Amino acid sequence: MSARLAVTGAGTVLSGDIAAPVVIGADTVVCDDGVITAVGSHDELADLVESADQVLEAAGSTLAPGLIDSHCHVVLGDYTPRQKTVDFLASYVHGGITSVVSPGEIHAPGRPHHAAGVKALAIAARSCFENFRPGGMRVHAGAVVLEPVLRPEDFAELQQAGVHLAKFGFGLYEDPADGVAQVRWAQEHGITVMCHSGGASIPGSKPITPEHLLELAPDVCGHINGGPTSLPDAGVDTIIEQTTMALQLVQAGNLRSAVRILRKAHEEDRLDRIVIGSDTPTGTGVMPLGVIKTVAELASLSGVDPAVVWAAASGNNARTWGLPAGFLRAGSAADLVIMDAPWGSTADDALSALRIGDIPGISAVVCGGQVRALLSRNTPRAARLAEAAPALAHLTTVH
Repeated sequence: MSARLAVTGAGTVLSGDIAAPVVIGADTVVCDDGVITAVGSHDELADLVESADQVLEAAGSTLAPGLIDSHCHVVLGDYTPRQKTVDFLASYVHGGITSVVSPGEIHAPGRPHHAAGVKALAIAARSCFENFRPGGMRVHAGAVVLEPVLRPEDFAELQQAGVHLAKFGFGLYEDPADGVAQVRWAQEHGITVMCHSGGASIPGSKPITPEHLLELAPDVCGHINGGPTSLPDAGVDTIIEQTTMALQLVQAGNLRSAVRILRKAHEEDRLDRIVIGSDTPTGTGVMPLGVIKTVAELASLSGVDPAVVWAAASGNNARTWGLPAGFLRAGSAADLVIMDAPWGSTADDALSALRIGDIPGISAVVCGGQVRALLSRNTPRAARLAEAAPALAHLTTVH
């Protein structure tokens, strides 16, 4: 049975595309069966709005693609063994996060290191989250943790099973440089490799230096601003200047380093390589606002346009990992956020709030074309609130 959602009355529409981060002249978005089908003015799309099954009136606030947490430590189910917390992913939706990317299910108790177990864990996690969307979010799970025992035929098996994510940095390598073969075999089989960088994060991991990264040549330099210990500035500059890796900035890292990296990327026209994640749950904790807080910090301290920073946490992530959501344009998955300046802020709208370091208030979250949250229980109250017609009373209670 088809379903149409229309969002109208937006004061500003963010695209998720760093090349053109604001959709000029648009105030309305139409979604059919979980996919965005039209973006434009209300006058242009009035007939589609009239035929919608559900309408969200944005009341002049900001409409944006949902945030993507490109470094979220899922295992199985909506539970984190690291912090012994349930329903954390559903809570992240209330922080505007509509998709997460796993950097390997490394927090699984008793995580295996032999080939059969390593493959089984990745395939099981991917398969389970294909059928489970906590709070409505998309969980891109099943990142195989690279181990020295893995051979080309193992990556062929993983590719056949649909695994397209890998993590380097927690395998049983004597020296991280010994993992070059596994990184190449993974990439040859269509698997995007994220690599730990910087100091050791937990027992069982090792520091990974700029020299290691140059030799390993992963697709993504995970938490280049530290996870939590950052690389030296000179080494970071080498990675930025001598490679094409995506440069991941995370909440659970070094903020000074993140600001410096973002500024350098901006000055050198490399913003297309910046991706944002939280790197939680970890020792830093469970952080439903981890990504939107990072966007606010980076936008307010770096001088980079907040709409561009939002795009680094949405469209850049989507492009780097080949995800269905992340852009606000026809053909993208209908994962959306409506937000405004927080009640009591000196800012007048969401982008102005981000520019001064205030976390916007979220008044609606849409995942797969369905309204999943109104009156976010985790952000401050938005100055202007989205209204749903027909009313969705069961979503307006803050728990």
